Amino acid sequence: MEHSLWNHLPLLVRANTKESVEYILQALWRTRQTGLDSADRLVIRDILQLPNDTDLDPLLVCLRMLIRRCVYENVSKDEIRKCFPEEVLPELQRLLTLLLQKFQTEWRADVFKDQVDFPRLKAMTWNMANQDAAEGTDPVAVISLKLQNDTQSHSEVKFQLGKDTLETMVKSMYCIRDQLSDLGGASNKQISQGTDIA
Repeated sequence: MEHSLWNHLPLLVRANTKESVEYILQALWRTRQTGLDSADRLVIRDILQLPNDTDLDPLLVCLRMLIRRCVYENVSKDEIRKCFPEEVLPELQRLLTLLLQKFQTEWRADVFKDQVDFPRLKAMTWNMANQDAAEGTDPVAVISLKLQNDTQSHSEVKFQLGKDTLETMVKSMYCIRDQLSDLGGASNKQISQGTDIA
């Protein structure tokens, strides 16, 4: 985290109460996918006694980064305090550590609920077919994919591909394979997005 962002954390002292800081963290988590609306921003500015958004935005960025680190990375409750550099006031470290510990389990559960259940490919079959033999059109490949999700329910998807479309798809699949190979050596700390193919 950039050093300059930490300089905005002391603004939280203006909140005066632990409940006010708790409200700010909860509002940031609640709006993690949409961003704060103007009403939320106004409430937070009032809590912190800020005349405009100039100082508010860097503080919110810093807090969002802290929240993400505590929720998405493997930071145990006991290690949250280690996320802060020494220049952060001890009373702020204690307060933020206490609140982040309080909500960490709940927020991780929210992340789990937010995840999209991507189906996995279980089987693929194909055959050749003429769309309309009377018109002399080129044959197409009829692809059938059998998919399974985490609830073990199955579904089947069928589609047709002509030669040109199939060539484009195969080239794209090679690109995907190469990118996956490149990423294979790198450590991935993010939550899985369902890229496994069984």
